[in-house]
Amino acid sequence: MKFAECMNRLGEETAFKVLARAKALEKEGRKILHFEIGETGFDTPKHICEAAKQAIDEGYTHYEPSAGIMPFREAIAEDVNKSRENVNVTPDNVVVTPGAKPIMFFGIIACCESGDEVIYPNPGFPIYESVISFVGAKAVPIPLREENEFRMDIDELKKLITSKTRMIIINSPQNPTGGVLIEADLKGLAEVAVNNDITVMSDEVYKEILFEGEHKSIMSFDGMPERTILIDGFSKKFSMTGWRLGYGVVPVDLARHIAKLMVNSNSCTASFIQRAGVAALKGPLDDLYDMVGQLKARRDAIVDGLNSIDGISCLRPKGAFYVFPNIKELGITSDELETFLLEKAGIAALAGTSFGIYGEGYLRFACCNSIENIDKAVQIIKNVLKEN
Repeated sequence: MKFAECMNRLGEETAFKVLARAKALEKEGRKILHFEIGETGFDTPKHICEAAKQAIDEGYTHYEPSAGIMPFREAIAEDVNKSRENVNVTPDNVVVTPGAKPIMFFGIIACCESGDEVIYPNPGFPIYESVISFVGAKAVPIPLREENEFRMDIDELKKLITSKTRMIIINSPQNPTGGVLIEADLKGLAEVAVNNDITVMSDEVYKEILFEGEHKSIMSFDGMPERTILIDGFSKKFSMTGWRLGYGVVPVDLARHIAKLMVNSNSCTASFIQRAGVAALKGPLDDLYDMVGQLKARRDAIVDGLNSIDGISCLRPKGAFYVFPNIKELGITSDELETFLLEKAGIAALAGTSFGIYGEGYLRFACCNSIENIDKAVQIIKNVLKEN
């Protein structure tokens, strides 16, 4: 069988590879402490689960409109308008998808092609670079540097802009670093986008998981609603990773194109899951607030623990649920340390290079394990590094 050349340009998400290897070691009887996968570790709130069960019992198991059911799109539009300043979107701007990743895929496919350039954060979520390359566009990394708290440097961004720049991708709070763009960053980015008529894809799936400060959206700035692809979803804030529920908020013309891509790929998002989404947006948020409080405590525990290890230093991230410690003083590569910790210490974490070339010298730990297991992991890492 022959395969299309474009398949060689499609990447993978290393977290799932490391998870698979960790699970294989567990089957062999090894005890593994998991810090690799981007999942909160909390259960979906009960009222959301009950809404899905009720929807199934009521027969909501059939095809729905490709863009999503109207009650859900109305609820999303209302939530976006309420949670972001100076934003006034309607259900016509909303497309519901099975998870947030399809919006990344569909948005890039619909807007970018061979010869275009797309600027993306590096280190950053690996699917950005993967899809950019897949469609034949040029992936242009902008480094996120520790000395700038892993925020995007707007002066550096300006130097990367060319006549071929079609899109800029941002993610705040950010995976893998936990960096958060401040208002001045977003204002500068908006000016660049407007002055050069560039589309911005804004991945805001970690918006609610913010430990310091207040979330700001690029969509709130003048000239940005008509050139922003807003990505959000339910996996992180409502612990619904396995449900696969996300959405895009985009200009109406683009919404029609993304709906066509849904028709040609997924048909629609599961009916009963969309009704659970309505319950999530309109229901109590106590579980969310409790989860963020616990994640903050876990962040503090793992940052303090890692900073107590010789050769490792770690910034305290302001959002998301990851830490990105600097391991350069250890004198080994990120990939080598990832393998060493998994095979020798039973600690599953990810090499910074899983998120791009500028991730060399770092590891990513998801702060989703218990404080007890975080403390245990820190002690194990201390011991194995001393011994080796």
